[in-house]
Amino acid sequence: MKKLSVKQKNWLLSLHVAFGGIWFGTALCMIAIALSNRNTINGDQLYAINSVMKLLDDFVIIPAANLSLLTGGLLCWLTIWGFFKHYWVIVKWVATVTLIVFGTIWLGPWVNAMTAISQAERLQALQNPLYVFDYKAMLVGAIVQNICILAVIVISVLKPWRRRNVKKEEQKEAVVSDS
Repeated sequence: MKKLSVKQKNWLLSLHVAFGGIWFGTALCMIAIALSNRNTINGDQLYAINSVMKLLDDFVIIPAANLSLLTGGLLCWLTIWGFFKHYWVIVKWVATVTLIVFGTIWLGPWVNAMTAISQAERLQALQNPLYVFDYKAMLVGAIVQNICILAVIVISVLKPWRRRNVKKEEQKEAVVSDS
């Protein structure tokens, strides 16, 4: 496959950085919005806060995370970076996929449950043990997710690990398989 020109790579890289920034920034906003739940004075406000978090999760975080993964994949495929040539790329892939799976399996459902409970119970939701658990778990999970996204961003900028010596590893595998 033909590699991208410098201009094409820069456009794709710009999109990748933008989607990562949108994901990180919105995830930070989710924490700030979740913390405002502590000062809620009525049920409508509680439901509105949870609805906004669900909206941000469904229509900003999920698309931004997936588009970040997609543009990262295209950068690996269509540039000299490759998927397995550099340790920093491998770490970013594993971290990004892990964060998306974590968000899909836990964070998203916690936000959805909080929204549903607050819609049905309004202010009484704050007394519901399931709502309280979902709120605390979502808040801790969101903080952990933000720290991990920030770490991925730092890795992207610093590229801290050397390039893998793929040829030496292939030679070692060939020697082992011949034995």
